[in-house]
Amino acid sequence: MTTTVKKQRPRGRTRISSKRQVTIPVAAATAAGLRIGEQLEVRADGPGRLTITRVGDPVDDAAGLLDGCYEPEYLEKLRAEWR
Repeated sequence: MTTTVKKQRPRGRTRISSKRQVTIPVAAATAAGLRIGEQLEVRADGPGRLTITRVGDPVDDAAGLLDGCYEPEYLEKLRAEWR
């Protein structure tokens, strides 16, 4: 019986598969706060360099952008004009 020994890569390193897929090392993903199922955007930042960024929810990204733009109770005054 022959036993195959898997060669260990240094921690934090990965390899590009024949399908151009890459596995993000657990320690790096955890440190970046990435969770399973999240969408990521990958951009080339020059030869041999990629930037991976979490894709945010557009609604969450826009929430709170207009805080402080309107005076308190502005919405109530506007609704009163419609009546």
